[in-house]
Amino acid sequence: MKEFELKYGCNPNQKPARIFMEQGELPVEILNGRPGYINFLDAFNSWQLVKEIKENTGMVAATSFKHVSPTSAAVGKPLSDALKKSCFVDDIAGLDDSPLACAYARARGTDRMSSFGDWIALSDECDEVTARIISREVSDGVIAPAYSPKALEILKQKRKGAYNIVKIDPDYAPAEIERKQVFGVTFEQGRNNFKIDRSLLTNLVTKNKNLPEEKALDLIISLITLKYTQSNSVCFATDGQAIGVGAGQQSRIHCTRLAAQKADLWHLRQHEKVLNLQFAEGVGRPEKNNIIDLYLSDDSEEVLGDDVWKRNFAVRPAPFTREEKKAFLKTVSGVSLGSDAFFPFSDNIERAFSSGVSYIAEPGGSVRDDLVIEAADSHNMVMAFTGMRLFHH
Repeated sequence: MKEFELKYGCNPNQKPARIFMEQGELPVEILNGRPGYINFLDAFNSWQLVKEIKENTGMVAATSFKHVSPTSAAVGKPLSDALKKSCFVDDIAGLDDSPLACAYARARGTDRMSSFGDWIALSDECDEVTARIISREVSDGVIAPAYSPKALEILKQKRKGAYNIVKIDPDYAPAEIERKQVFGVTFEQGRNNFKIDRSLLTNLVTKNKNLPEEKALDLIISLITLKYTQSNSVCFATDGQAIGVGAGQQSRIHCTRLAAQKADLWHLRQHEKVLNLQFAEGVGRPEKNNIIDLYLSDDSEEVLGDDVWKRNFAVRPAPFTREEKKAFLKTVSGVSLGSDAFFPFSDNIERAFSSGVSYIAEPGGSVRDDLVIEAADSHNMVMAFTGMRLFHH
């Protein structure tokens, strides 16, 4: 197939629309559904992300994408019981036996508010367990190099048979020069083939130079995630997954604050007060997620108030006070952080530290690098200067 006609472009008024190859065949096969313009933008960006994580870590990977940025990305590490419950997958039979399902459960469960209606990319063949998780979540589609017969059968039943299922040639390599048009003007550049692996983390500029391998893995996942995130961007990671992505902000500190807020929520969702919430009968997963989000916010009365709590809970929970949340978050440490460009001010370091960051990778090159390093040293952090910016637009 050399081209595929789309219903419309980014918006319904943008017609005609298509994807096509100037030379050769499209590297994808549409097994089900009819993906749209934004779907394919998500599909091709998300596939590059998981493919690169797999190549540079040797571990299966999955990502959840929305509007051309990842909400999270993860490798196939087993989930703790608390994380399974937090991600709403504690009832999935066979989860521990499928690294790919573990990777997607982590990616989808990280920022469920943002992942609602996501596009999914899987580094390896989609198996039955992964398909069962996907089948019950609100999602636009999935791209993978292959699907088991049972997985394909499950996914084809989703969205009344219209679910978008795309198979990509894992050996496809795009041309070294890429082009796009804006306002009738063609832009051309070399592809960003910069390799992100352990060797990138050797220039440790802080006094503390103890970088354990599992933390290096988190930094690699963070940086590869940033490579396919709309800039400016900052990514928090721990335990083999991105736990907070701050994407598309004009200010670096706003990236850090946004990513930190998401990372804090990821930790708080695993607190026993959240895990022990008893929801009212008939409350579905999307509604539970919204309720938890409000329960953890400063607007918790919206779900705990005298006139509304019975709609949400079988047993009225005690409020999770601001003081309790702050005390719990103070126990968090060992989190890794990547930035797609240098930190211009040390305020980013201070905000990151308050969310448990102990390891940082950023390009370096600011006129205030000395102040940034000094701030990191004051918190006994480990910081690597990568020397490589990772802007993505």
